[in-house]
Amino acid sequence: MSARDVVGIDLGTTHSAVAFCPAGGGRIEVFRVPQLVAPGEAAPFDLLPSTVYLPAPGELPAGATRLPWGEAPPWIVGELARRLGASVPGRLVASAKSWLSYAGVDRTAAILPWGAPPDVEKIAPVTASARLLAHVRAAWDAARPDTPLAHPEVVLTVPASFDEVARALTVQAAREAGIERPRLLEEPQAAFYDFLHQHEDALDAALGGARLALVVDVGGGTTDLTLVRIDRQPAGPPRIERIAVG
Repeated sequence: MSARDVVGIDLGTTHSAVAFCPAGGGRIEVFRVPQLVAPGEAAPFDLLPSTVYLPAPGELPAGATRLPWGEAPPWIVGELARRLGASVPGRLVASAKSWLSYAGVDRTAAILPWGAPPDVEKIAPVTASARLLAHVRAAWDAARPDTPLAHPEVVLTVPASFDEVARALTVQAAREAGIERPRLLEEPQAAFYDFLHQHEDALDAALGGARLALVVDVGGGTTDLTLVRIDRQPAGPPRIERIAVG
């Protein structure tokens, strides 16, 4: 790893994922995110469930939330949060990303878990997103102390349907998590970039002469449609332009 590496974070509705590669191109690798799978027990997985569990006082034994890098927050993120929330759904924050895009509520207000009992201390959708990203950052920094996540370029994907408020709140969540300068990339465009990467040796055959492509992103919270124009270049990868979303 070096300061010129690029880290991509897919902050998903149901799961989040992290990958990285050299800035000039090269092999893309998945970062396996350590997370609690049982009280006091952690394991790395390719996916991090986008869930935050808010335990009741005394619900878990002392040290149950301690993570491999030494932190012991009063909440749980990831796989154990998902498992505990299956039994006590009133203390589980899920789909926070969908709430970020819902203009019918104050997205900075403490409203989640939605419909939770009065004794549950609620958090805002942006706070839940920040806790997920903070977990990713802390896991990364613990695994790579010489190149903390503040050093590489960080690309954070967002739905094409996100309005400006949702995008701004995503950046706010990243900054609260210690990721100061994330670059936002729409998820369907990210998928199409991956398609170009996977077929770079036979791109003409893969495109079949098409100059327009419709990317359909069926996600956990939204389905986004993006129309891109493909402009082939004499050398190198094509130039693409996003011309419509829906």
